Amino acid sequence: MKRNLELKPRGTASSAARWGVAMLLCLTTTGIAAQSWQPPPQPSPGLMPNPNVGKPLYEAHCASCHGGGLNGTDSAPPLLHKIYEPSHHSDAAFQMAVAQGVRAHHWQFGDMPPVEGLTPDDVAHITAYIRMHQRRVGIR
Repeated sequence: MKRNLELKPRGTASSAARWGVAMLLCLTTTGIAAQSWQPPPQPSPGLMPNPNVGKPLYEAHCASCHGGGLNGTDSAPPLLHKIYEPSHHSDAAFQMAVAQGVRAHHWQFGDMPPVEGLTPDDVAHITAYIRMHQRRVGIR
């Protein structure tokens, strides 16, 4: 028995075009296409983030909103909360938040503006400080 192994196209150009238009419409209506997404800043290669270096940076740039004990304030959420566990908010999310700001999405505090004056290395140290305290309260 001889089988016909001829490849046939699975769709047409018009179906691909319809799919592309549908995706563009979806992205446009959700606002994704309107945002200028940029990859998160990256710390220096080989950097070993140090919570001891992160502590004074956190105190100078973050504590006024997120609280000296990372427990939040009236203007920003607590970072010692399971929402900020590494599997939900990665270290890259902290980099993006500092560099680009964040739209309010978990809390009712309003949008977080970008934080001026911090390098990606500074943010890596701050994140190490936050992660150390999260582990101490069982957030892993």
